[in-house]
Amino acid sequence: MDNKAQARFTPGRQSSLAPEREDYGLDAGGALDPSVRLMYLANEGDLDGINELLDSGSDVNFRDIDGRTALHIAACQGLTDVVELLLQKGAEVDPLDRWGSSPLADAMYYKNHEVVKLLEKHGAKPPMAPMHVENAREVPEYEINPSELDFTNSVRITKGTFRIASWRGIQVAVKTLGEEVFADDDKVKAFHDELALLQKIRHPNVVQFLGAVTQSTPMMIVTEYLPQGDLYAYLKRKGALKPITAVKFALDIASRGMNYLHEHRPEAIIHRDLEPSNILRDDSGHLKVADFGVSKLLKVTKTVKEDRPVTCQDTSWRYVAPEVYRNEEYDTKVDVFSFALILQEMIEGRPPFSTKPENEVPKAYAVNERPPFKASPKNYAYGLRELIQNCWDEEPYKKPTFRQIIERLECICHHLAQKRRWKVNFRCLQNLEFLFKGNPTNPSSRSSRYDTIR
Repeated sequence: MDNKAQARFTPGRQSSLAPEREDYGLDAGGALDPSVRLMYLANEGDLDGINELLDSGSDVNFRDIDGRTALHIAACQGLTDVVELLLQKGAEVDPLDRWGSSPLADAMYYKNHEVVKLLEKHGAKPPMAPMHVENAREVPEYEINPSELDFTNSVRITKGTFRIASWRGIQVAVKTLGEEVFADDDKVKAFHDELALLQKIRHPNVVQFLGAVTQSTPMMIVTEYLPQGDLYAYLKRKGALKPITAVKFALDIASRGMNYLHEHRPEAIIHRDLEPSNILRDDSGHLKVADFGVSKLLKVTKTVKEDRPVTCQDTSWRYVAPEVYRNEEYDTKVDVFSFALILQEMIEGRPPFSTKPENEVPKAYAVNERPPFKASPKNYAYGLRELIQNCWDEEPYKKPTFRQIIERLECICHHLAQKRRWKVNFRCLQNLEFLFKGNPTNPSSRSSRYDTIR
């Protein structure tokens, strides 16, 4: 191939997989070879010029030194009409450049959604999943064939990223990763870390991981589906719960969920995104902890620190611990802080600082403000209020562990249940007394009621 054919064409948008580099010219003389001119016209969106050039015999599948075609260029630029014309003129739909990127991969990288649809319509295959392995022996045991997932009549559940599907005769919840994952190594790593966590977790009060799609796109996580919905929706519907119900729910979260995660061996697991929408209800009314997308493994060190500040896209600001918001080192106690807010919300019937905009709430926590206790003091009997206050203490080391929380909750639950039994027994005695004594205003009622009982 001569020098002109070897020229590298550099438009504004390069291959989605190309490394950063300085801008290059076309060729030594600056002249535009007809084939290279096709790349230029595709970049400019000149339909008439492209037609004229291809009609004169130029190769629609010409590749520059980087293996780029005119279709690559048009896909990068989001020029749907140019893509359509090139395909009509016989352009290969899935050519790969020197970095292994296809026009479809480039269109997905630059979020040119109309071009993506058009290329897929013409048979373009999705780019290789970022976690794809070449050796079949390396395919994870949990790998699910996406053809087994039936999304007919699928609806979104919980946080938008999850939806219902049918898999091998059962309903499942599916979390799908978007196109942006291809261009973001951090998101690929986060997905990999979430899978690594889910494989380690086996507990009846933690949502069960069933498998994942990692060898094709879109990549997905498949978990059990709980049709009763999440705690957020339940509280929105029910409002304030009775103290005995709130404490039993709190025990589900603390003992059967979070304590398991924090005492997991050899590494403790920090949830870091504990909030009502990440707590699901099963058919028996018990709660299960879910969504480990931002969870952390606490390994040799006693604390962890984020590489970058946590944003409101990463976690709910209304339940985030101050040390996470301030991007400080933190440990398992951040989950204890969030747990206390949820427990208080169940009794109050409203989210913490419900009148404040969500982005203002962590600022209040950071200056040691806490949601007010507005419910009747009797709803916080037997040390419940003190427990909540201990859990959101300003000093993380003063907060109790979930094992300690469980002991206190069980004691509170015992007192509340005993009080409830006394009330039930007292009502039964009152009813019996009324039945046997009859209505004082009607002397004949005693015999008639006695006959009825007899």
